[in-house]
Amino acid sequence: MAAGSGPWAEPGAFEVAPGVHRIPLPLPGDGLHAVNVYSVETTDGLVLIDSGWGLREARDLLESALNSLDHDFGSVSRFLVTHMHRDHYTMAVELRRMFGTRIALGIGEQPNLDVVLAGEAERQVSDLRAWGATALQSKLRAMLGQRDPGRPSYELPDEWLSGTQDIVLGDRTLTAVPTPGHTRGHVVFVDAAAGLLFAGDHVLPHITPSIGFEPARARLPLGDYLDSLRLMRTHPDMRLLPAHGPVAPSVHARVDELLEHHEQRLARTAEAVRDGAGTAFEAARRLGWTRRERAFDTLDLFNQVLAVGETAAHLDVLVVRGALKSSTANGVVEYAAPGQSNSEG
Repeated sequence: MAAGSGPWAEPGAFEVAPGVHRIPLPLPGDGLHAVNVYSVETTDGLVLIDSGWGLREARDLLESALNSLDHDFGSVSRFLVTHMHRDHYTMAVELRRMFGTRIALGIGEQPNLDVVLAGEAERQVSDLRAWGATALQSKLRAMLGQRDPGRPSYELPDEWLSGTQDIVLGDRTLTAVPTPGHTRGHVVFVDAAAGLLFAGDHVLPHITPSIGFEPARARLPLGDYLDSLRLMRTHPDMRLLPAHGPVAPSVHARVDELLEHHEQRLARTAEAVRDGAGTAFEAARRLGWTRRERAFDTLDLFNQVLAVGETAAHLDVLVVRGALKSSTANGVVEYAAPGQSNSEG
């Protein structure tokens, strides 16, 4: 566990606005360090935005944080979950089993949950073939087969959030806004009166969310993500309450940085293809990863898979823009610059 990997990840309950506290919970490994759960006081009871990973240490720290606010798990009336990833959703499932707390999730996540609940992990593995990453297929299959040895971590929510909708919570109203991209059903929650954006993984202050690897992949996940970022620009600027990292003063400022980052990434990805990369796997191996520009081969298996999926997402946007062309041969998608033969790499 890495609860103490940085000041923002230290355990506790930290007030970020009147009636709103940020509660960092630990994650296994040392990649993201922690996930922020937000407790929101309302006259209808305590609401938690996201829930944490359903692990014993995280549950104990959440309980301790709630106790410090004179609450307990029985005080929580509802979970509003930004997306279905385990560090956001699975603690809510565990606590619902014990306390009956209701869970709300964006309707766009239904295809992903259907795949997970059906045990069809092979659908994620099959994407790797299309991306030219068959070398990673058997390794990923083995890794997925090791998960969830006990009870399933996933169940359906009590409520699907469909479209932009207001959620009236006594004296406080939150607006659920669909922001597909990181996952196809990601939503953010806007507290317009308080000027707060509970952003989940959509807008993160120091890193970019993974794009393009999920159980039921969208057709153009990066295109969806860029559109969702631009959507945030149509709202008044707000304080950014992210799932990973410290609270930041301006959503707009970070959105502008993320849009610029992806334009630069698109340019570098197109250059990799012009230099001879023919598949998403080949292009990913030519690019640097993380803020440290790490070589692809230094990443662990899971992050290599994420890197290939994200590269494919960038390549597909370049095809839609006309900057590249694509063709499929033997189930593998190959890319080339206009006027360049797909077999040149």
